[in-house]
Amino acid sequence: MRIGVDTGGTFTDVVAVDERTGEIRTTKTPSTPANPADGFMTGIAKLAELGELAATGIVHGTTVATNQLLEDRIADLGFITTEGFEFILEIARQSVPDGYGNSYFWVKPPRIVPVHRVRTVGGRLDHTGAQVRPFDEEQAAEAARWFREQGVTAIGVCFLHSYADPAHERRMREVLAVEHPEAVVSLSSDVLREYREYERSVTTLVDAAVKPTMRRYIANLSDRLGRPFSVMKSNGGILSAAEVVHQPITTVLSGPAAGALGAALIADTAGHPSVITLDGGGTSTDVAVVVDGEPSLTTEGSIGRYPCKIPMIDIETVGAGGGSIAWISPEGTLKVGPRSAGADPGPLCYGRGGTEVTVTDAHLFLGRIPPHLLGGEIPLDADAAREGVRALAGKLGLTPERLAAGILEISAFNQCNAIRQITVKRGLDVRDFPLVTFGGSGPLLACRLIDILGLPAVIVPPEPGNVSAFGLLTVDVKNDYVRTHVTRDPDPATLAAVYADLEAQAAEALEREGFTGDVHTRSADLRYYGQAYEVRVPAPAGPVDASWPARVVDAFHEAHEKLYGYGYRHDPRHGVEWVNLRVSGIGPITRPAIPEHPHRPHDGEPPFTVRDVHFDDGAHPARIYRRADLYHLDRVTGPAVIEEYGSTLPVHPGFTAEADGRGNLIVRKGDNR
Repeated sequence: MRIGVDTGGTFTDVVAVDERTGEIRTTKTPSTPANPADGFMTGIAKLAELGELAATGIVHGTTVATNQLLEDRIADLGFITTEGFEFILEIARQSVPDGYGNSYFWVKPPRIVPVHRVRTVGGRLDHTGAQVRPFDEEQAAEAARWFREQGVTAIGVCFLHSYADPAHERRMREVLAVEHPEAVVSLSSDVLREYREYERSVTTLVDAAVKPTMRRYIANLSDRLGRPFSVMKSNGGILSAAEVVHQPITTVLSGPAAGALGAALIADTAGHPSVITLDGGGTSTDVAVVVDGEPSLTTEGSIGRYPCKIPMIDIETVGAGGGSIAWISPEGTLKVGPRSAGADPGPLCYGRGGTEVTVTDAHLFLGRIPPHLLGGEIPLDADAAREGVRALAGKLGLTPERLAAGILEISAFNQCNAIRQITVKRGLDVRDFPLVTFGGSGPLLACRLIDILGLPAVIVPPEPGNVSAFGLLTVDVKNDYVRTHVTRDPDPATLAAVYADLEAQAAEALEREGFTGDVHTRSADLRYYGQAYEVRVPAPAGPVDASWPARVVDAFHEAHEKLYGYGYRHDPRHGVEWVNLRVSGIGPITRPAIPEHPHRPHDGEPPFTVRDVHFDDGAHPARIYRRADLYHLDRVTGPAVIEEYGSTLPVHPGFTAEADGRGNLIVRKGDNR
């Protein structure tokens, strides 16, 4: 058995795949935010109750690092940088966030490290790595002793141009090991070996900030589990827990990354290589784009207010989950999210002390979800939801039904905005992509998303609440390496040497993970001379000969034109500048097979019951189906509701849902096949 455990804000999802038979087992358990390891162990124990469990591998998607950053729980963090550059963090970038048209109204947030905990060390390299001034050993020792005396135990080191030569940073680590041996140290040349010192500094400091927390969590989980396991990374790969403690920043956004990869495999198997994925959870909704079976990657991501330039799957997150709270703004208008009731106390209907109406309460009030979750394991208090909705409706002068429908409409538009960010803003037409919805709350608004965005279809996988955990079992071991090499006249021999060095690092890391065959992919970041940011393009494998750079430049022209609508392929006035060279080392795993879904063994319709459900045009007697009763080509016409263990799909009037050959439900408007 290979097991995937995904810890979310509300539920911990567990999936086991039998490598011999392809059998898949799934379960869920409430998350335990105070100590996520408790929910992890409960989920494993619950899965073991379903049958014999001999695990050959466990993969974990964790939000420990992400939550620490989102909640700003950063303390006792120090920063060492080049003499004269102590205000790198204070100066930051001059860009102002969206929504502040006039920077006069925007106040810079506090720095990740206050200026009084920044120390500088003499010594200077130029952009080629040549030494301008020698490293100041005395200043380095003084800085290390100062941090020891102040009790600062997590330290990030970022010297100017250390991407070109890490010697000064490595010497600083040696000094810290002697003068302050308790310190946990992150070097920018290890975390992010590319230029732009502000982003490199913050990314390094984020790594240093989460390193102690992740080390404690991994150690605790390893002791309780009693066996090795792997951790999901943001770039769409996995890494052993023993290795990930040395680079914990790579785990931020690992849960959403697993969901996007799992959905990509499910959609591709069903004949849809290019899709949008939507992971609707209890706290938030995560959206990504998959083109030709591969989720889009970015190095321009951020976690909360911290820019992180590590490679990660390009995911747009919005505070629109099942636990998102409905509230009245000071102007007297209805708002939904981003604040969430989470798992504890949860929505009103959980009966655990929640006091505010949530999206889940609105669904329950309208009859779109059953009066229980997880097949009856978590009963829902419909009376509490009803009273809460009525009270809030009274404050706004609305009928309870109109308020509940309004809450869901706002939530749907919040999700649509995230989808537009990830498609329209990147030059993609949302109408060209089917949408794969999963997560506990993902399918609930599928019909409204088709209406609002003009989507061709929505695909709801089997067990949608466990797709992220399933995704953990579909990913390879993967490590990324980068080197800044800025030039407008690339020398093939120099490019070959840099790529050879990066590939050697990748091979060494894969060997530690037990992989002997080298599988590498190359890419490069290029731009037109004078531009400030780059476009990443794949680079060919094989020898780097005289024609090799031209092939990469051709790929850049094509990618730039596709992304921005123009290019300068035939204009010699606009030269192309190379910026970063990249290598990904990949250790391939065997992906679980998705079984075919059987046809109905006899004629007739699937069984159903009936209950009143409120849709946009009022209440309807709707057919209620169990998803387990639907076979290949069974077709459900709205108004209806399809229920299963971890999720629910309301089929609005005028929509259909049809089971395909892999067990997915394909939702379309009318008879749009």
